[in-house]
Amino acid sequence: MTGRFSGVGLGPGDPELITLKAARLIGSADVVAYHAGVGKQSNARRTAAALIPASAIEEELRYPVTTGATEHPGGYAGALADFYEESASRLAAHLAAGRDVVLLAEGDPLFYGSFMYMHDRLAERFETEIVPGVPAFAAATAAAATPLVRQTDVLTVLPGTLPEPELARRLADTDGAIIMKLGRTFPAVRRALEAAGRLDGALYVERASMPEQRWLPVAEVDPASVPYFSLVVVPGDSVHGAGRRTAADPALTPAGRPRELLVVGLGPGPDAWLTPEVEVALAEVDHVVGYAPYVARVPQRPGLQRHASGNTVEVDRARHALDLARAGERVAVVSGGDAGVFGMAAAVFEAAEDPAYADVPVRVLPGVSAVQAVAARAGAPVGADFAVLSLSDRLKPWSVVERRLRAIAEADLVLAVYNPASRSRTHQVVEMQKLLLEHRSPETVVVVGRDVGRAEESLTVTTLGELDAGSVDMKCLLIVGASSTRVSASGAVWTPRFVH
Repeated sequence: MTGRFSGVGLGPGDPELITLKAARLIGSADVVAYHAGVGKQSNARRTAAALIPASAIEEELRYPVTTGATEHPGGYAGALADFYEESASRLAAHLAAGRDVVLLAEGDPLFYGSFMYMHDRLAERFETEIVPGVPAFAAATAAAATPLVRQTDVLTVLPGTLPEPELARRLADTDGAIIMKLGRTFPAVRRALEAAGRLDGALYVERASMPEQRWLPVAEVDPASVPYFSLVVVPGDSVHGAGRRTAADPALTPAGRPRELLVVGLGPGPDAWLTPEVEVALAEVDHVVGYAPYVARVPQRPGLQRHASGNTVEVDRARHALDLARAGERVAVVSGGDAGVFGMAAAVFEAAEDPAYADVPVRVLPGVSAVQAVAARAGAPVGADFAVLSLSDRLKPWSVVERRLRAIAEADLVLAVYNPASRSRTHQVVEMQKLLLEHRSPETVVVVGRDVGRAEESLTVTTLGELDAGSVDMKCLLIVGASSTRVSASGAVWTPRFVH
C-alpha cells in the first residue's frame, strides 16, 4: 500500500498562522520535505520546526540555482526541470514504500508555490491532498492595515518579473493589485507603478507576519534593501473614495472646450508597422479607448488612462470617446490594422451623427491594414483591381454577403476576406468556397495569412478547390485571386496589372 502525499500551506511565516489541519498532518507525517535556496536555510522548515516529529525523515530539496546563471546545457529552465524530476523521484520512493509524505509550502501551495511542480509529477500516481495556507498578500494587507479591494473593485495579482511595459499596462487597467516576486525586480516595478499613475498610495511590505516585518510607501523604499520576501500592495479605487479618475462617468472629467477626437490604426501587430504619425498621437493623448486587445498594445506611460471594452459595443465605445473629447480631454480611439477598414472609424462617425457631438471634430489617422500585410508577405496578389469583404454576418444578413460574393466573382476581382470565421461562425468559409467555385476555376490561387506580423505567423498558398475551410479561423485573412493571379517560380503570388 502506497503512502499519501500532502502539500501543506504554512502561511506567510508566522507559526501561529498555520492551520490546525496543516499542523495535524505535519505532526503525523512519516516524511517531511521542504525546499531550500542555494546557501540558505529553508524558511518553510523554520516556520514548521516545532511541529515536525522527531521520528520523521526529513527531505531537504535544495535548488541547484536560483537565478538565470547556470552551466546546465539546458540553461536555467533545464536545470530546474532536472531538479524537479530528481526531487519527485526521492519523494516517490518514500510514497512507494508506504510512507506518508508532507511537503511544506510557504504561503499557499498553489499560489506561486514550488509544490505545484511536485504535484504535476506525483498526483496521478499517489493519493494526494492539498491544504491551503494564508497567502502572503493577505498577511501584507493585514500588516499595513490597508483595505485591498471592496465593492466591485477588481484585484489583479502580478509577478514583478513581467516586462516593465506589460506590468505598467496591467496596473493601469485594474483597480487593486498585488505585485509579487520583488527583489532585483523592484526598480522596474517602481517605474511601472509610476508610469501607470499608481505610485501614490502603493505600499511596500517586507516579511509580512514575521518578527522583522516592515512596511512603508513604495516611493520611500531603497531598492538596494528589497529582499525576495516582499511585495507591493496597490489598494483598489474604492478604498480611496474617488480613486483614480476613470471616464466611465464623463462628469468626472474637467469642463473645457471640446477637443479633436483621433481615430487611429495600430497596424496588424508589430511595433515596426505603427506609423510615426500614430506613434506621436498616442504619445500626446490622455485617454486611449478601444477593444481590449488593441488597447493592450498601447504602452503605458504616466498620465495615460485606458478604457478597454468588448468586441460588440463599438458605437457605445465611440460615444464614450466622444463624451471625453467634448469635455476637453485628449482622446484616441484605437483599432487594429487601419481604423477605416472594418475598424472603429465608421462607428465613431455613426455615433457623431448625434447633434450633441456637433462641436467635436474627428480625425482619422491611417494604419497598415491586414490585407496590405498579408499581400506583402505573399508578393503582390492585390496588384490589380480587388475587392474587400467581411464574411461576418453580425452587422448584415448572410443574403447580402452572398449577393456581394457573386458580384465579385462575376467581375473577376481579387477578393480579400476579413473576419472569415469565429467560434460561433463556422460555416461561412464553406459557403463562400462553394459559391465562388460556381464562377471560378478550382485552380484559382488562394492565400491564407494567419497572425501575419506576429511570432505565430504562417502563410499558406493553396487553391480554391483545395482550400481547407476547417483550418480557417478569426486569426486568418484570405486573399482569393482573380483568373489572372499566378504563382511565380519563387513562390510569390502576384496579379498582373494588365488585362487581356
